[in-house]
Amino acid sequence: MASEATVSTPVPINNPVQRDYYWVRSFVAGGVAGCCAKCTIAPLDRVKILLQAQNPHYKHLGVIETVLAVPKKEGFLGFYRGNGAMMVRIFPYGAIQFMAFDNYKKLLSKRLGISGHIHRLVAGSMAGITAVIFTYPLDVVRARLAFQVKGDQRYTGIINAFQTIYHKEGGVPGFYRGLVPTIIGMAPYAGFSFFTFGTLKSLGLKHFPESLGRPSSDNPEVLVLKPHVNLLCGGVAGAIAQTISYPLDVARRRMQLGTVLPDSEKCCSLSKTLKYVYNTYGVKKGLYRGLSLNYIRCVPSQAVAFTTYEFMKQDMSSVCLIPCEHSIDSTSGLHTRFPPFQLRVDTLGGNAYLHGDRGHRQPVVCGH
Repeated sequence: MASEATVSTPVPINNPVQRDYYWVRSFVAGGVAGCCAKCTIAPLDRVKILLQAQNPHYKHLGVIETVLAVPKKEGFLGFYRGNGAMMVRIFPYGAIQFMAFDNYKKLLSKRLGISGHIHRLVAGSMAGITAVIFTYPLDVVRARLAFQVKGDQRYTGIINAFQTIYHKEGGVPGFYRGLVPTIIGMAPYAGFSFFTFGTLKSLGLKHFPESLGRPSSDNPEVLVLKPHVNLLCGGVAGAIAQTISYPLDVARRRMQLGTVLPDSEKCCSLSKTLKYVYNTYGVKKGLYRGLSLNYIRCVPSQAVAFTTYEFMKQDMSSVCLIPCEHSIDSTSGLHTRFPPFQLRVDTLGGNAYLHGDRGHRQPVVCGH
């Protein structure tokens, strides 16, 4: 009986379903990654907001004292105040950000000819801005709810916060207070996050493939970072990005909180907010207040986000049956018949391979 071999010539496939699935995969993987990351650091995120905006109940305390004071004053669940709004916001935010990054990177490379490390920086910045614009009202509501302290609450929940802001703060524009500093801050933050992670990843796999890399779970011929290396690269990326953009994050939070703050009239624009915070509190206790906590929360957050995203994309390899029932006999060159192949997509590079039920594997060209 003649043995069967894989065909050496790639089989072109231009399947719009596969292209659409690539978008869905990026969207879902990004959303899950964002939720996992934010759940990991939700308590630290709440403390950061309380410190950044100088909450009257905690403004005299430092990071450690605030961490200890919150459960005493509000119970353990006080760490998760506003987290419901965060989860409503973070899935579409993470999903849009990661999906947009993948597609902006392709756009810059294929359409504009921008490649190398710079396209990661530009694509990351554009992805962050896109995600912010689409989810900003939810971020405002989440910040308002997280700033509240038990016994001194202005909003009873997400819906009530939306209604109150809309009716008392000028309608739709009330949901976009602080959008400008957010976009300005997000550009370097998201840009340097993706840039640093991507650069560290490519350099690590290029120079230390055996010690830092492992075969991808869905395609053994593709190397991916080991989980602990992924975590480390993501953490470093987050720390660098936060250091660069933190003062803008402080200004953003103050402008978002709006009328909740007693000095809100002094925080009506980016320049006025930065000037007011600097003149009143200085650099360390104003513009960079809570930065040490932000390192603690940001490193695991970014580490979990990038690691979960990479894992989800590998795990969500698309599987479908296509009618490919002919192969070529390796000795006679004659066509032979056997059961259909499965089309499996390399989740990192978009490459596809045909897998037969007898272990056969053949590269194909996906048209996305």
